[in-house]
Amino acid sequence: MTRRSPPSPHLEVKGSLWITADGASVGGHGRIALLQAVAEQGSITRAAKAFGMSYKAAWDAIDAMNTLAGAPLVERSTGGRGGGATRLTARGHALVARYAQLDAVHQRFVAQLARDAFDLDQEFSLLKVLNMKTTARNQFLGTITAVRSGAVNDEIELSLPGGTRLVAIVTCESTSALGLRTQLPAIALISAGDVLIATGLEQAKVSARNQLHGTVRTLVPGAVNAEVVLDLDGGGELVAIITEASVQRLALAPGARATALVKASDVVLAVVTA
Repeated sequence: MTRRSPPSPHLEVKGSLWITADGASVGGHGRIALLQAVAEQGSITRAAKAFGMSYKAAWDAIDAMNTLAGAPLVERSTGGRGGGATRLTARGHALVARYAQLDAVHQRFVAQLARDAFDLDQEFSLLKVLNMKTTARNQFLGTITAVRSGAVNDEIELSLPGGTRLVAIVTCESTSALGLRTQLPAIALISAGDVLIATGLEQAKVSARNQLHGTVRTLVPGAVNAEVVLDLDGGGELVAIITEASVQRLALAPGARATALVKASDVVLAVVTA
C-alpha cells in the first residue's frame, strides 16, 4: 500500500503595526482603538467597559501613551454644569487618524506578501509586492556586485538570481543620490525598444556590454514592428520590439536561439529607499 505524503502546510505572512517612541512601545491596534473609544464615549470608564477591561488597565495604557507621545493625547476636565469629561487632544486625534492611514497601507502590503511571498515555485518579485508599474517592459531585481567609479559616469554591475549579470552606466551624481553600493538590492529597467536581437553571435564581437542569451518563446507580429519574448538562459524573460523586416532577416521563430543586446547606457537603475 502506497503511503500518501502529508499535504504541504499553507505558509503565509502575518504582521502588526506598532508605534514606538525612542524604542519604547507607544501602542498598536488595541491602544489606538482605546483612544478612539475614548473619543466616542467621552469617558475612560465607558471606553474601558466597551473593551471589557478595568478602568485601571485603561487608564494605565492611556497614561503610558500620554507620557511616551511627547504631548498629552487624552485630557480630562472636571466640574462645570455637565460634570467632568474626557476627550482626545488635537494631537490625540491626529495620531488616531494617522495610524488609520498607515494601517490601511500596512494591511494592503501584508496581504500582497501573503499572496506572493510563499509561492516557492515562483521567483519572488519585489516589483509585484510593491505594485510598482513603469513603462519599461523589462524589469529585473538583482544585487549590485560591483561599482566602478569614473570622472563623470560610474559603471554599476548587477547580478540577477539566475547568475546573469547586467551592467549599467549612470552618472556619478546618480550613484550618490541613490546610494548605490555593493550588496544593495536594485531594480534594472530596460525599455523593449532599446533591446537589439541578434543570432549567430558565437564568433562575433560586439560593443554592447549586456548580451543575454535565450530562446524565442513567442512572436507577436504587427504592421511594422513585432514583439519578441525571449526565455533567458539564466531564468526570466526579456521583451524586445524589433521590425518585421528584422524578424524575417533573422529567421526568428518560437524555439530559435537568439541573443538580446542592451547598451549599458540604456539600463536604468532604481532602488527602494527606506
